[in-house]
Amino acid sequence: MHPTAALLSALAAILLLPANPVCAADAEPIRRAVTEFLDAHGKDLPGPGRYSIGTINAGRLSPDCRKLGAAMDAGARPWGRTHVNVRCTEGATWSLYVPVQIHVTVDYLASARSLRAGQIVEEADIEHRQGDLAELPNGVLTDPQRVLGQASGNAVPAGRPLRTEMFRPPVVVRQGQNVRIVSAGAGFQVASEGRALNSAAAGQLVQVRTASGQVVSGTAQTDGRVSLAQ
Repeated sequence: MHPTAALLSALAAILLLPANPVCAADAEPIRRAVTEFLDAHGKDLPGPGRYSIGTINAGRLSPDCRKLGAAMDAGARPWGRTHVNVRCTEGATWSLYVPVQIHVTVDYLASARSLRAGQIVEEADIEHRQGDLAELPNGVLTDPQRVLGQASGNAVPAGRPLRTEMFRPPVVVRQGQNVRIVSAGAGFQVASEGRALNSAAAGQLVQVRTASGQVVSGTAQTDGRVSLAQ
């Protein structure tokens, strides 16, 4: 065999040999750190929870770690498909995101019947259901007091999970409506009439044109009056 061909053949044989295995971190301590964190995290969930831990890719991590810390990043989802950040805090410097799936069973609110846009929600309009927060839309409501007396922003079909953004405070003053203007101070109260220049819910700012043509600003009250700021 030609010397050059022999050299190339030997080089090819060397390249085909398996590489020496690189020492890697043990996945089991990482799994234990994630488990301990999720056990503690479960105490703060709004209902009974269960979880599963995904694949832990520890093959490229240094095995010299002597202490681990686990946490969720700020803004990470507290349930559903999310992750736990495991960091080596002693002996090495690395961090690893471990995928987890967290299920939380809660009682949530759904529409018992269809709601019209602008309809004020009453007890007969809502029903309690049970479901997994991981499968429900963000902002789903669980407390009836958060929706009773509120106005539906749009039409809502029956059986729809109720979310915070679906509702708004009811309008107590409507644009063009005649309103009573009240100005009160220490030991006195003055009332007059005017016409509202904008619609508002209780607590919102209203501009009112008085009989003299002056435009004043005040706060809408639950009874439809407008209280002028002092």
